[in-house]
Amino acid sequence: MANQPTEPQQAYTSESIQVLEGLEAIRKRPGMYVGGVGLNALHHLVYEGVDNAIDEVMAGHATTITVSIGVDGSCSITDDGRGMPLDPMKHENPQIDGRPAVEVILTEVHAGGKFDASVYKVSGGLHGVGVKCVNALSEWTEVEIIKNNAVHLIRFERGDVVKPLHEVDAPTGGTDRGSGTRLSFKPDPEIFPDTEFRYETLEHRLRELAYLNSGISIRLIDERVDSSGETKDETFCYENGIAGYVEHLNRSKSSVSPVITIDAEDDETGIGCTIAMQYTEATNETMLAFANNIVNPDGGTHASGFKTSLTRAINSYAKKRNLLKGLTPSGDDLREGLTSVLSVRLPDPQFNNQTKEKLLSPEMEKFVSQAVSKHLGAWLEEHPTESKQICMKAILAAQAREAARKARELIKRKGALESG
Repeated sequence: MANQPTEPQQAYTSESIQVLEGLEAIRKRPGMYVGGVGLNALHHLVYEGVDNAIDEVMAGHATTITVSIGVDGSCSITDDGRGMPLDPMKHENPQIDGRPAVEVILTEVHAGGKFDASVYKVSGGLHGVGVKCVNALSEWTEVEIIKNNAVHLIRFERGDVVKPLHEVDAPTGGTDRGSGTRLSFKPDPEIFPDTEFRYETLEHRLRELAYLNSGISIRLIDERVDSSGETKDETFCYENGIAGYVEHLNRSKSSVSPVITIDAEDDETGIGCTIAMQYTEATNETMLAFANNIVNPDGGTHASGFKTSLTRAINSYAKKRNLLKGLTPSGDDLREGLTSVLSVRLPDPQFNNQTKEKLLSPEMEKFVSQAVSKHLGAWLEEHPTESKQICMKAILAAQAREAARKARELIKRKGALESG
C-alpha cells in the first residue's frame, strides 16, 4: 500500500519560522560547521585554533606554537604572533559598533581578518567561521592576549560573554613573549558524546604542520598522566620541509628514486606550490594534498593537476626512450609506489565546505600542472638511470593490470560457456 500523506498537524505560518541568533546555528547544527559531533569533529576544534596560529606564521609574525591538553579535558593553543586585536570595532551595525574586536571575532559568524588581503595574503581561514565554532561548541572558552605590554582576558560560556575583555596582572602559565594569543577551551559534553582528546591524533596533525612549515617550532604537551604514570611533551621542528615529510612517510620502504622536489611561485597572482615525491618498491600510492596548510583528504584541483601532468610527463619520456613496448601505462600504473606531498598557497582558496576536504580553486589545476610538466620533465632528462627505473616499474604495473583483465575475461567466458 502506498504511503498516504499524514494529516496536517498545524498551520504553516510565520510563527513556524525560527531565526537563530549569533552562535545558536552552530550549536543547533554542528555537522554543517565541523562535520558532526564525533572524534573527528572534536579534534577539528583544536585544528581551527592551530590554523589561526599557522596563519600568523605564514604571514611572518610568529615562529612558535604550543598546544596543551589539560587534566580537566581542556585544550589551549598559544602562539607568539601579533595577538588578536583588542580595539573597539567601528561598524555601521550598532550591535557590533564599539565592541572589542576579539569579542566580535569569537561571536559574530563571518567576522574575521581573513577577508582582508592586506592582513593575511595567504591563509587557511576564509569563511570567518572557524574560531566561532570553537566558542559555540565549548563549555567555556578563554582568550588571553598579550599586546602593547599588557595582558588582556575575555571569557565565554557556551558562546556567551561571561567576563568581558579586561586587563589581568600576568598571563596564566607565565611567558616572556612580547605579543601573542592563547585560546583555551573545554569541549561541551552537551554537544560531543566523547570529549577526550587523543594525543596520537593531535601528534599526527602537528607533526604534519611542522613539516609543511620548515623551521617553525610546534610543541605538544599532554598534562594528563598515562597508564605508566607519565605525561607527554614533544616538540616538532624540521628544517627540510615536505621533502623530509616524504622521507618520514617512506622510512620503512625501499626507494626506487631519490626525493624529487618541485617549487613554483607566481609573484603577480600570489599563488605557489611545493611538491615532494619519491618512488618506492611498494605497490600502493600515498598522496597528501594541502592548501594553505589545510589538509584536503579528497584532493581537488591541485591534485588533479599533479596527476594529469605526471602521467603526461612520464609517458612522454618513456615513449621517447622506446620503453613502452606497445603499452600505455595509466595514471594509476604510473603512480604505483609513489609517495607525494603537495602543498599549495593561494590568496583566496575555494573549498567544498567549512571542513575543507577538497580544494575547488580552478586556477590551481593549471598552475600545478605546468609546474610539474616543467620541473619533472627536466628531472627525468637529467636522471636517466632513475627515470628508466620509474618507467619500468610503471610498465610492469601496466602488464600486471592487463594480465589481470585478460584473466577476468577468460573466467567470464568460461562461466558463460558452462552455464550455456
